[in-house]
Amino acid sequence: MLKELKNLFFLLTVLLFVFITVKYYFSDSNKKKSYRSLSKIIDRNINFSQELISLEDNTIDIIEYVKKNTDKNRKNYNFWKLIETNE
Repeated sequence: MLKELKNLFFLLTVLLFVFITVKYYFSDSNKKKSYRSLSKIIDRNINFSQELISLEDNTIDIIEYVKKNTDKNRKNYNFWKLIETNE
């Protein structure tokens, strides 16, 4: 008898906790608070992004393209051909 009452008490406690949590989560006051905090974060991000300094681009012609056949003594390997010829 005592064991069943203890289990009932635990079950009621868990159900009460879940009910109160869900009730608060879906309440209008919580929705208003979350919306206000999100709007503050968005405003802060917009202000921060407007104050950022933009740097000029100094990467013009930084990549030098090299011809493929510069070294004529080098043998060109092909991965699939290496697998096929490996018997």
